[in-house]
Amino acid sequence: MAKEIIRIGTRGSMLALQQSGMIKDTLENLWPEISVELQVIKTTGDKITDVPLAKVGGKGLFVKEIEDALLDGSVDLAVHSMKDVPAVLPEGLQIGAVPEREDPRDVLIMRQGKDIADLPKGAIIGTSSLRRAAQILKLRPDFEIRMLRGNLETRIRKLHEGQYDAIILAAAGLRRMGWNDKISAFLDPAQFVPAIGQGALGIESRVGDERIARILEPLNHPQTAFAVQAERSLLKELEGGCQVPIGGHARLSGDSVELVGIVASLDGTEVFRSHQCAGVNDAVELGKRVAAELLRSGAKRILDEVYKSSVKPLEPEIKT
Repeated sequence: MAKEIIRIGTRGSMLALQQSGMIKDTLENLWPEISVELQVIKTTGDKITDVPLAKVGGKGLFVKEIEDALLDGSVDLAVHSMKDVPAVLPEGLQIGAVPEREDPRDVLIMRQGKDIADLPKGAIIGTSSLRRAAQILKLRPDFEIRMLRGNLETRIRKLHEGQYDAIILAAAGLRRMGWNDKISAFLDPAQFVPAIGQGALGIESRVGDERIARILEPLNHPQTAFAVQAERSLLKELEGGCQVPIGGHARLSGDSVELVGIVASLDGTEVFRSHQCAGVNDAVELGKRVAAELLRSGAKRILDEVYKSSVKPLEPEIKT
């Protein structure tokens, strides 16, 4: 008897294929009666690589075409890096499972040295993330930030070609690729707050597709799901995306969830922070409360300024 085929929509980068491949293997081990196929879909974010995401629409650029394929039935589910998924999903789609989270921290990869203090005055730091740029400038205002786009291997190659003194990446992607040895320094998430959902995968499916809901159920990790729920609630309340330096990191301890959220000015001179706890069943309300405190403390002014004016692009990267 032929196996039932399940199609996963995925981006085509090495990391995206690695992540989707992990989900494929897990599903096939759990459900021997199904065969999982990966369907590579090129997103707008993959096509536009020469300008900051903040200038061309932000997060949804890495998921829209894949979500379109889900909605028209071309694929049965999609595997995303959760930090790429906008706070509001298209009607008819849902996050069907959130597997256990990888390391949520940001990391430095440096050509020389093992700590941020080892970088020289005026060091050139590569990142296309406004959140990362703002926070690294808060720690070291002397740094020069230059735009860095591309997949993991491209970014690391550009570093070693001498275009940057250091680059900032997510630990999770490097760990999933088995590239732990490339990491120079981990950035403490209490001080350097990660992106919303960083380190977590989101498996997106169609609302009402009971067949897919059944096979995804064992993949969901409740602790990770609660933490990501709190973070995404914060993001939704702040109406944020790649255009604004917003960070959020939630951790579970027993039956409670602890959430720290930040909103930063683009130059890193101002960083508004809120840190609160709640029961896991109040994760969504916790995100709303942290957002409200941030707005009261002065973040609303930063958000209003950014939304009213076009974001100044980071300095162009040195061309190869």
